[in-house]
Amino acid sequence: RVNLESGADLQHLGELDQKLWTALSCPVHGLEVDFKTLELIDTDKDGKIKVPEILAAVNWILSVVKNPDDLIRHNKCLPLAAINDENPLGKDLLASSKQILKNLGKADGEELTVEDTSDTEAIFAKTRFNGDGVITEDTTKDENLKKCIFDIIACIGSVLDRSGKQGVSTEQIELFFQNCEDYAAWHAKAENNSPVILPYGADTQKAFDAFKMVRAKIDDYFVRCRLAEFDPVSADVLNTLTARFEAISSKDLSGCMDEIAEFPLAKIEANKPLNLSKGINPAWAGALASFKSLVTGPAKIKKELTEDDWQQIIAGFDAFVSWQAEKAGTAVEALTLDGVRAILSDDYKNKLIALVEKDKELEKEAGNIILVDQLVRYHRDLYQILNNFV
Repeated sequence: RVNLESGADLQHLGELDQKLWTALSCPVHGLEVDFKTLELIDTDKDGKIKVPEILAAVNWILSVVKNPDDLIRHNKCLPLAAINDENPLGKDLLASSKQILKNLGKADGEELTVEDTSDTEAIFAKTRFNGDGVITEDTTKDENLKKCIFDIIACIGSVLDRSGKQGVSTEQIELFFQNCEDYAAWHAKAENNSPVILPYGADTQKAFDAFKMVRAKIDDYFVRCRLAEFDPVSADVLNTLTARFEAISSKDLSGCMDEIAEFPLAKIEANKPLNLSKGINPAWAGALASFKSLVTGPAKIKKELTEDDWQQIIAGFDAFVSWQAEKAGTAVEALTLDGVRAILSDDYKNKLIALVEKDKELEKEAGNIILVDQLVRYHRDLYQILNNFV
């Protein structure tokens, strides 16, 4: 069985006939080795570590340490002095190691542990930019931009920043402002085509809601009146409520409104307009009063509603219904129209995108900070793995 006794042995590991290796593969999980280290070695992420991946890990760490013998000393700490700063990557890793210690409040520290490098939330907690393309409230000191970030998170959602806080990326920013533009444009269409789309002005939605409450019942009333015209005898049948009254006569009628609501809206007669004030089914008196107030008044107030009037009211809502079907930007509706227009009135979108781009400029530096964790783990665990693998 091969013995690995020096750094030189590791340097020449690639020359060793694989027939002499103890194993040619092993699982990432289930071993008495930190699985996070094994996951780093498993570059193809298939859950197994194979010889080429072992050799790649060995070659990588040998390129960034000064003395290969350091790897066989079972040192749980990585001295910064052990990093080969004559190698370009090693130089970057040394700078990142110092940055990690500074971020952790150990600016004078001279060595790193896995516990240090694993705590990425602590490492990035006090940094405005960390290279992940995600910005948080801490990224800016502008209160308006902070509020905008909060609005984006509330309306669109968030992604997790390396600092551990919820933030937004270009994707959320673009989607948010697209919704704002769509919502504002949708409202502008109605404002520019009023009174066609908004026949009752600012009260059109309330009027439409009142109209919907009574539409089926008024439709039913006029159909019954037309049947009475078609066959006068049918009017008696359509108005026959004796049996229904008998069924509820012994009850507390105040608790029978659901049953009373099934009765016709008013007395049925051929060609009879609907009196909006008198002779109304009491179960519908409130809804009809709202309808009368919002839809037929005050400028168009009438005591009676003919079927022609009714059809004109229905047609009057057609453009509004079509406009409602085109509703867009609903994700930001909670901000209100004034709030959305205030957001669009400034250059918030470009300001936020600029912050994201500034954050991305540090992608390499942040990536090197992540690589320091790999370096510290390999420095601590790789020799143990090799002793069992080879």
